[in-house]
Amino acid sequence: MTRRTRALRSLSRVALAVVAVAVLGAAAVWAASGAPSASGAPSLASIERLDPELRAALDAATADAAADGVEVRVTSGWRSHEEQERLWREAVAEHGSEAEAARWVAPVAASAHVTGDAVDVGPTDAMSWLSQHGARYGLCQVYANELWHYELRPDAVANGCPAPYADATADPRFR
Repeated sequence: MTRRTRALRSLSRVALAVVAVAVLGAAAVWAASGAPSASGAPSLASIERLDPELRAALDAATADAAADGVEVRVTSGWRSHEEQERLWREAVAEHGSEAEAARWVAPVAASAHVTGDAVDVGPTDAMSWLSQHGARYGLCQVYANELWHYELRPDAVANGCPAPYADATADPRFR
């Protein structure tokens, strides 16, 4: 390998690192705008309190997606008990029963968001990108009815993501 080739490769790595820092920095600024709002901006805590392995996988996927021209936004990450309880109450009111609400929102005791083990992403092109490439990072769509909901499945790196459950009511972790 020539000196010029090595320099170009090194420059490419630096450029990717700069893109990753810019994307993640922008995400942190965007997230710092406050609690989840009508704009969909999560709080900074919702990103900082993610499981460290999930966050590392998400950071790597976000950088690679950015290199492909796709912006991955975290629309929801870690949630407090109070936030999850509010979402649960709203879902029960909207859907008319706990059984129907459970298809879309987990109660506090069952929510992977409360433990920092789940992340919701957007916009649509980010969901599509993660659906196609997420297994490389161990990021898998867990529920077929929630195209935005991803959790870390480390085995997916070697074996691919498992088939998603129809919805959360089919997830054996919550029975």
